[in-house]
Amino acid sequence: MNHLKEIINKSKSVVFFGGAGVSTESGIPDFRSKDGLYNQKYKYPPEEILSHTFFINRTSEFYEFYKAKMNSLKYEPNITHIKLAELEQKGILKAIVTQNIDGLHQKAGSKNVLELHGSIHRNYCMECGKFYDAQYVFNSEGVPKCTCGGIIKPDVVLYEESLNEDILEEAIYQISKCDTLIVGGTSLTVYPACGSLCVARVDELPVILEFTSFQDTVMFHKRGRFGLEKVQNSEINVKVVLDMECGNI
Repeated sequence: MNHLKEIINKSKSVVFFGGAGVSTESGIPDFRSKDGLYNQKYKYPPEEILSHTFFINRTSEFYEFYKAKMNSLKYEPNITHIKLAELEQKGILKAIVTQNIDGLHQKAGSKNVLELHGSIHRNYCMECGKFYDAQYVFNSEGVPKCTCGGIIKPDVVLYEESLNEDILEEAIYQISKCDTLIVGGTSLTVYPACGSLCVARVDELPVILEFTSFQDTVMFHKRGRFGLEKVQNSEINVKVVLDMECGNI
């Protein structure tokens, strides 16, 4: 814990890159762990259900799954969300780049949150573009419909869809100019999100800090060619960037 504080205190520009593991402490299941969403049994594989093709062709079944598994409105920010918001308020943390769609970073008070995969809190009519909040979508019967009769689609990036270019470019910019990048709660196997990290390379030895929580014991690891190595008692470069092969979904 003291090592993390030391690194942060020496930094002038910190960026946090996080995934589903950040929100598990709030009670939201992750995707790829043993008990994660993708390892549970459904009529269709979750990767198929959460695809653009499935949404268009089986909209009703998509929403059955989406409302049952993607509704995070009842959950509250955990210590990680809260501490990151505090770091931003102090002017140390410049941006949060997240793969999550739950909105818990904003709920904790963070302002500059770059949501690579969109958000359940933004929903738009596919016909007229009218905005609807998450409560409207999750409380609707069956397929959510606009007042114009059009189908409402969540502003989340489904399989077969591209990331928002403006958000992706801003994420790459923030990562490339920070002096400390903290990575947590992500397997770093989802492309193209992990690709945004690969462009942020410097001449120093690339290092990743992975941690379980800001509370209690923080696990530091160095990820290099030979996997993970604990570096709790070692000197760590202030510059924390990615050095790994990016995998596909």
